[in-house]
This record gives sequence, C-alpha cells and structure tokens, in this order.
Amino acid sequence: MAMKRKQLSLLAVATWLAAAAFAAQGPEEEDPGIEEVIVLAHPLAGEGLAQASDVLDVDELERKAVDNIGATVGSEPGIHNSAYGVGAGRPVIHGLGGARVRVMEEQIDTLDVSVSSGDHAVTVDPFVAERVEVLKGSATLLYGSGAIGGVVDVHTGRIPDEVPERIRGTLDLRATDNGNGSNGTLRLDGGGGNVAWHVDAFARKADDYDIPGYAESAALHALEEEEEHHDEDEHGDHDHEEDHHDEEEGHEDEEEVHGHLPGSGIDVRGGSVGFSFVGDRGFAGLSVSSLDSEYGIPGHSHAHHEHGHDDHEEHDDHEEHDDHEEHDDHADEVEGTPVVVLEQTRVDLEAGLADPLDGFEGLNLRLGINDYEHVENEAGEAGTVFTNEAWEARAELTHAPFAGWRGALGIQLGDRGFSVAGEEAFTPPVDTSSFGLFWVGERSLGELGVEAGVRYDRVEHAPRDGTSRDFSGGSASLGLIVPLGEDWEGTLLADYSSRAPVGEELFSDSPHPGTGVFEIGDPGLDHEQARNLSATLTGGGDGWSTRGTFYYTNFADFIYQAATGEEMDGFDVRRYAQADATFAGFEVEGRARVAEWGGGRLEIGAFFDTVSPELDVSGNDNLPLIPPNRVGVSFAFTSDRLRATVDYVRASEQDDVAEFELPSDAYDDLRARVAWRIRPGGMAVDLYVAGRNLTDDEQRLHTSVVKDLAPQPGRTIEAGMRVRF
Repeated sequence: MAMKRKQLSLLAVATWLAAAAFAAQGPEEEDPGIEEVIVLAHPLAGEGLAQASDVLDVDELERKAVDNIGATVGSEPGIHNSAYGVGAGRPVIHGLGGARVRVMEEQIDTLDVSVSSGDHAVTVDPFVAERVEVLKGSATLLYGSGAIGGVVDVHTGRIPDEVPERIRGTLDLRATDNGNGSNGTLRLDGGGGNVAWHVDAFARKADDYDIPGYAESAALHALEEEEEHHDEDEHGDHDHEEDHHDEEEGHEDEEEVHGHLPGSGIDVRGGSVGFSFVGDRGFAGLSVSSLDSEYGIPGHSHAHHEHGHDDHEEHDDHEEHDDHEEHDDHADEVEGTPVVVLEQTRVDLEAGLADPLDGFEGLNLRLGINDYEHVENEAGEAGTVFTNEAWEARAELTHAPFAGWRGALGIQLGDRGFSVAGEEAFTPPVDTSSFGLFWVGERSLGELGVEAGVRYDRVEHAPRDGTSRDFSGGSASLGLIVPLGEDWEGTLLADYSSRAPVGEELFSDSPHPGTGVFEIGDPGLDHEQARNLSATLTGGGDGWSTRGTFYYTNFADFIYQAATGEEMDGFDVRRYAQADATFAGFEVEGRARVAEWGGGRLEIGAFFDTVSPELDVSGNDNLPLIPPNRVGVSFAFTSDRLRATVDYVRASEQDDVAEFELPSDAYDDLRARVAWRIRPGGMAVDLYVAGRNLTDDEQRLHTSVVKDLAPQPGRTIEAGMRVRF
C-alpha cells in the first residue's frame, strides 16, 4: 500500500513538472527548438562517441526483429543472446550479461525481473521499436551500476515529441511454418495543433517449435551414461539391476522428445496509448502500456537439475516417473511443463524543454512507474509468484560550453519492491532504492576530441527479513577521439566503474529451477570494480566502411557463482563469491559496395568477434556462459523494388568451460530474406519471405543456461507483409 501511495505521489509530481515545463514556454516563437530536446541513449552522441556502440534503425529492425530483444540484437558483433527458448532472452555484451547489462525503454529501465533468471522475459517488445541503440562496455556514468557491461535502449516513440503533419502508421503481419506462428503489429501516430498522439498494439502466438534432433544434447546424454556406469561400479550390478533397467527405459522415453521442443510455445499481446502537448520549445507527454504474455519454459522440469553428482539414482527414479506419465503419444504433449503467465502495466512520463535557463540548452525529465507480476504455473496449478513494483526517474540538464566543455548534468532515482512467493522462492522479498548524480562532457583540443565524465551512486537493499546493506561508489571515464586522415578515426577510452551487488546475489538461499542450481547468496559481498581500456578504429569512404574494437577489462571482486561440489534438495549448490577477473576481446566488421547497376547495388559485409575471460582462482579459471568465437558474412542487394539479403554466421565450439559446465558444439546459422516493394496510393508495401537456420543445424547457444535441454529452432520459413502509410 505504501508503494502504491509513493507511485501516486511520484505521478503527481511528474505531472506537475511536465505541466510546468510546458507552461514555461511562453508565447510561440519562430525559432524551432524541438531538435534540442531529442535525447538518444548518450547525450554526447551527436558529437561522436569514444565508446563502441551499435544502432539498429527501422529498416534493420524490419529484417532482424524476432521474438525477444536478446535474439533481435544477438547477431550484432560483440552481442549474444542468453536464449531461454524464444519466450525469454537477454543481451550478452562482450561476454557480460544478467545484472551487468541494462535493458531500457526510452532511457528508463524495463522494470521487469529478467535480471533475476534466464527464464524471465524482458518486457519491451522488439516489434514496436523504432530504433535500438547499444552501448558496448560500461555505461555506468549515465545509467548506474546495472550498466557495468553495457546498455540496450529500445526507442518506441510511445511519447511523441513532435506533431506529425498527417496520420502515419505501420502494419506488420507475419506467419512462420515452424510452430505455426503468427504475428501482428500496428502503430499509429497523429495529432493536430499542439497535441500529438500515439497508439500501438501487437499480438504474437506460436506452438512448440521444431528442432532438428533431440532436445537433450549429446554431451548431456554421454554424461548421464557415464554417471549410470559409475553408480553400477560403486553399488554393484546385482543391487541396481532393476534400477538400471528403469533408468534405461526412462532414457529411451526421454529420447522420444525429438523433432520438437516441448514447452517452447508463446502467446504475447499488448499495446500502448500515449499523447503529448508540443510547443516551440518543448513537449510534455504521457503513455500507458500493458503486456500480457504466456510462454513455456522449455527444458525446465522443476525436478530437473544439473548432472554430475551422487543423487543421480534419485533423479532417474523421478525422471522415470515423469517419462512414463508425461511422454505418452511420442511426447506430443508434456504435462507439467511450466508456463509463465506475465502481466505488466507501465506508465511513462516525459517532458523536454529547450533553453530552460541561462547557460543551459535543454532539460529532459523522465519517469517510469511499473506494476509487474508473473506466475509460474505447472500442471495447470499456480506456482511461484514474482512481483515487482518499481519506479525510476531521471533528469538531464544539458549545459552550454563552460570552460570549453559542453555536456550534461543528471540525477537518477529508483525504487524497487521485489518479491518471490511460493515453493521455489529462491530469494526473500527485497526493497531496493538507488540514487545517482552524474556529469558527462566533451570538448575540442584542436582536431582532438576529448570526453570525460564522473558519477556518484548509492544503492540500498533492504530485505524484509534480514539486515539491510547499502553501497556507495563512483565511476569516471576519459576518452579521446583522434582524426586519422580523411577516411579514418581512432578512439581511446579509459574508465573506472563499480557495481553494487543485486539482491539475488546477496540474499538467495534456495533452489532456483530457472538456473538449475541451489543458489546461496553472500550478504557480505562488496562492490564489483572494473577498470577498462578500449580502442576503436573506424574507417569509411565512398561505398565502404569498417570498424574494429579491442577491449580489456580488469575486474576487482568480480561476483560469480562458485561451484561447491555439494548438493541440496537435488540441486547442485552454487555460492556467490568474489575474485579478480579479466575480460579481453576483439570485434571487427566491414561492408563494401561491390557492384552497382540499373538503380540497384550489391554489398558484401563480414564480421568477427571473440572474448576471453579469466578468473583469478586456482584450478579451473573459466567462467560459465561465455560465448564462442563467431565469424559472419553477408550479401545485400537493394533496388527501388527488390531487396534481398543473405547472412551466414559460423559459431565455433566452446570447450573452455567452467567446472560442471558442458562444452558446446560449433554450428552454422544461414538466413535469407527477399522483399518486393509496391507503392499503391502513396503507401509503401513490402511483401517478403525469409528463412532462418536454413541448414536446419542444431544450434545450442553457450550463453543459455538450458543449452543442453533446449536448442534453438530448426529451419524456419517466414512470410509477411509490412505496410507503411
């Protein structure tokens, strides 16, 4: 109840601020200043950035948008997908994911619970996005400790910042053969006078998807056989003859899960309504959005755990029971497969004002208020309930040049009431509050560009049953942008950043089926600190472009899950611990126009990325869930009517694995898309057909905690129509 009152108070304050910003404009003037209040993920982006970044615009999103934001950006250089089927997936940037990568909608956190487990969905939908921006590497200066690994900011335009001259809209209809999927998205933008409005709606549904082989990986199957023989050797063939027979029978039934992945279906729907008052010097607006989602949790039996320890007999007995009852009719229907039922309602407010005060060029205020709940149902019965009542606010004030520096001052506030209730509550309810102050700026020294920034953060975690922990820390950065002739530019960035532990790392003490382990937090964890050095070389000219980035990050007190070799409640025990670590990586990409004729052009592109982390501990120094090396090539033909692309990625095997982690095989990913554009009545209509995983390869993403139980979809053919008017 207190949280509700706090949200209402914040809503009232934000509405007053928005109204004040609009009223302060005074009479209309001829000087249009609306461009001054359009804010991207970085306030210095218009001047060029020393930090590596990536942008997916409308045209790229039309081609790359898939079921979740992790999969949408996961084929970009240096970025991977944590993949939990297709219902859930978060970005992994430079080998870092989870609580180290911040996913936002219009610079405000998505305010969901996706950082707490891989099977929890991100609640921003890629199909309603106008633009997706990625900051690779630490973005703690702007967005706090949750951005120590990077930021993905999804721009939806749900709060308009200008009044369109006419009603504009987009209708996107898609259908796929794999899982009999259907997808529809509609967005409309319009207005008149000083009022602009926005409406969007989307719905997406698919059955369990097809896979090219067995749901269980060959590596896991081999490990199970090894454990089976080990049990026989320890206990004798006579005593376990019957159990061995049952285990073999259970495994035969399990292998019947072939050709499709039980529990991988999705049913998602949502939408939003927004409006703004727009004047010469600024705007103030509000949007209300909702999301209702149901998706299966593939490979996630609540009795299943990682293999490799002594309770295999107990597991197999349970597995046999499950197999006999759940895999009838050749596993066409798996009873008891968990299903997440998710509901979110979110209110966003934003106000922008040009020239708010003498010496300042722009003011931007943002507030997001969220009411989130999801229930993990099993066998039709409600199970664990996750709730997250949260808000986040930020204000940025862009100042005119001062002592040669042009930049932005900012403040960020947040509050989160997170609760897990039910038999599988792996962490106690925790209230988290955060406060941050920052400044970022840039200046020129001759032809040399200089960037700098500082930030102070304070985070407090207050478990409802336990002792509170609070953390204070700072971050700082210094970057150089160096012109290297007419076609080349080099950047160098050095930064120090710190991350406060999240509540799950501090207070977990229970089995966590989403990750398949018994998680034990450490209330004594300290700040995680990172010292990063990155260098980027960018080149471009007539018909070609290239970019390469090298980065090296030295972590002090890196937080990770340490394998203990113990078991509790049938789950392998992992304790949160801290040790020093290093992440070194490199990524390079390029594109060139190789032919041009008859109004059309053919381009070829290529990329390579790699990351190599090392934990400063004795014995196995590998970290889990680290992506493999990848190399990719692409071809794109573009003309006025015809657009065709072919993309091929080769992901290498990953055998540098952590203790009790299984290696992953290499795989191919071949994609193609052909679109034909017609223009009836001033509209642009694209009719297209696309294919993903055209080689029908078995793809197991090493960044996924369920890679050995839930491969990615097999060959998928999609046909669709996109109408713009």
